[in-house]
Amino acid sequence: MLVLLTFFIQINIEEKIKNAPDSSYGIGVFIGSMLPFVTLVFIAYLIYRYNKNRMDND
Repeated sequence: MLVLLTFFIQINIEEKIKNAPDSSYGIGVFIGSMLPFVTLVFIAYLIYRYNKNRMDND
């Protein structure tokens, strides 16, 4: 269901940045696009550290 919804909703980021009231909107778009990636990297690091410490204790 979600896959079908993403086909119907197409967001044109370039058009939104052109029509933005000021340059801070572009910064928000950049942060919003990087935030999921940074979150996944942080979670992967936490899992790695947890497993490494668990192996050292055994």
